[in-house]
Amino acid sequence: MNAEIIAVGSELLLGQIVNTNARFLSQQLADLGINVYFHTVVGDNPDRLKTAIEIAERRADLIIFTGGLGPTKDDLTKETIARHLGKELVTDENALASIELYFKRTNRVMTENNRKQALVLSGAHILPNDHGMAPGMIVESNGHSYMLLPGPPKELEPMFSQYGYQVLSNENMANEVIVSRVLRFFGIGEAALETELMDLIDAQSNPTIAPLAGDGEVTLRLTAKHVDGKKAQSLLDELEKTINQRVGVFLYGYDETSLMDEVMKTLKTRKFTISAAESLTGGLFQQQLTALSGASSVFYGGVVCYSNDVKQQLLQVRQETLETQGAVSEQCARELAENTSKLFNSDIGISFTGVAGPEELEGKPVGTVFIGIALKGRPTIVEKLSLAGTREANRTRAVKFGCYFLLRTLKESQNAI
Repeated sequence: MNAEIIAVGSELLLGQIVNTNARFLSQQLADLGINVYFHTVVGDNPDRLKTAIEIAERRADLIIFTGGLGPTKDDLTKETIARHLGKELVTDENALASIELYFKRTNRVMTENNRKQALVLSGAHILPNDHGMAPGMIVESNGHSYMLLPGPPKELEPMFSQYGYQVLSNENMANEVIVSRVLRFFGIGEAALETELMDLIDAQSNPTIAPLAGDGEVTLRLTAKHVDGKKAQSLLDELEKTINQRVGVFLYGYDETSLMDEVMKTLKTRKFTISAAESLTGGLFQQQLTALSGASSVFYGGVVCYSNDVKQQLLQVRQETLETQGAVSEQCARELAENTSKLFNSDIGISFTGVAGPEELEGKPVGTVFIGIALKGRPTIVEKLSLAGTREANRTRAVKFGCYFLLRTLKESQNAI
């Protein structure tokens, strides 16, 4: 079964609200093994809605409508579909009784147009609205299924979960399960990742591979379909194993995690503590780490050492280092990482120094960054980056690289045990 979701409402086109319903429904339909190939948004206009319906009928078995079931004149979804299918609108007595009870319970006057919300397509399977007024419905016509749902998410989500899901589960005789897994990579670009996996991408069928780049990271969404959920997971496992053999060194996590989430998780697992010395990042690493619950168990403290005086006086960076090599140097990053670890008595010290921009510093170009990591019992490492971007982008990417290098260092130290 293939589906299309049509969201009705001019407010969506104007950007006044975000269409979260489409995301929710797509996730639910994937669980049911129903393919969603198109999302459509159309304003409160009957002619344009009719055109959208005609297009959807050419490419989908199931068409789900969200919104346009309210009491006002611009709520026209039911009326437009009724005319299109040649069906009457009739009053659902249970829905009307529920609406009347609501107004009585809240001591409000029920206006005539509220009765409009109780109208349903003749012969439709009714989906009760336990959190609002207008009921949803499903109607079959000419080989298509039409599902109408209210627009407010607080009404749509429980209605679909409690009633619509089961109806579609019964209709979808194939009953295939769609499972997805997101692999998250850092330190490799989208083009390079795709090049390494080009033969797998070209040959994909089931599972499928969908690359996506964003915010300095690359993700792969693997999706498998099978009537047996365990077999679908097995298909994903086999594909992931092949991918890891090629680019696994850049894989840092799955699904909705982040680099900082993985840092926190690894520090907790290894029972390591960390402190930070930040120059160009201005405390951004510390802010992101302490934004996570449980940070107090791993983070001892840090210093935002923007000036050379602070680097020298508080973190004991040698004057010779600052005079001969500069604050933006490998040696300065090394001393910052080692000395912040000593200052706070933490297992790990991490440092960030560099040129965020927009102007060069100490004769070094914008985007020059040094990140130091001092882990007790291991030689201090310093990584040099040459970033390209805005001031804020350079700061943000520096923190991401810091997390990536930290995770790699922790993994290498674990393997050495």
